[in-house]
Amino acid sequence: MKKDIQIPKVSNIEIAAVYEYNDIYKTDDWNIYIINNKNIAIEMIVIVSQGFSETKTTSLLRKKLDNLPANSFAKIELIQPELFKLNNRFQVTFFEGNTLYEKTFIFKENSIKEGALRMIKEINKRGILAE
Repeated sequence: MKKDIQIPKVSNIEIAAVYEYNDIYKTDDWNIYIINNKNIAIEMIVIVSQGFSETKTTSLLRKKLDNLPANSFAKIELIQPELFKLNNRFQVTFFEGNTLYEKTFIFKENSIKEGALRMIKEINKRGILAE
């Protein structure tokens, strides 16, 4: 029975931590984005995020997006710099057509930092892609 279950591989979906200027509060903030590099829209996207280490765990945060068009991106949440010392996990579940997909992205502890910023061409901003 287990051998009959096919779990499709997720491709062309990315999670990025982006360092950007906030015009409202006049501050530099870190924001998490989801990037859809597919040529098809994805639907009913649920993102569950949590920071963790061997001794600490943060609360779960959940975010839902109804639709993310092909070759687009969306801002998910602000992430506080205090969380960078933890591993930060983002579990992404979505439908592409009638197929359910799931993938876990992780920013390892201390991997989100200004020195690691690279241009992310899809959103034309500097950031870090999750593993």
